[in-house]
Amino acid sequence: MKHNDASHAALSDAEELGHEARARTEDHAALKLWLRMLASTTQIEAEIRRRLRERFGISLARFDYMAQLYRHKEGLKMRVLSRYLMVTGGNVTGLTDELEREGVVARAPSPEDRRAWIVSLTPKGRASFEAMASEHEQWILEMFSGLDMKTIKQMHSQLGELRVHVMRSEPAGEEG
Repeated sequence: MKHNDASHAALSDAEELGHEARARTEDHAALKLWLRMLASTTQIEAEIRRRLRERFGISLARFDYMAQLYRHKEGLKMRVLSRYLMVTGGNVTGLTDELEREGVVARAPSPEDRRAWIVSLTPKGRASFEAMASEHEQWILEMFSGLDMKTIKQMHSQLGELRVHVMRSEPAGEEG
């Protein structure tokens, strides 16, 4: 099976096709694009996970958790944090328990809802996240440095259009 794509050949030679190995020459371009997007996301995420673990001894889940709280200095209800992270409440509770023991987050009762807790980063947590976020940003810039700014902006815009299209075509009440 022959592909008329230099990047496919380079990835194949390096045995790094990943999800793209499923595509055949005769497959529709949209299927090939889907597999390339999936492979790209998987590859970048794996590298970010590796670097976070190696450099800071932290998982991507913890980094994402702290990133959400960093963006909301006033803190978030655990239910809202769970929705932002697209994980179950049990996962958020487990991470919160661990990070609270380490002094990275603080938990306080919600003034509006006695049943809810608001979680926020402590000063130690904010400082720790800022150091990690700075390096994380550099890693992303490094990984995308093979693309010019115009291409990055076009891809961002086009992927946004795709997401809106997919969102609008989902039957009401169904979420992935």
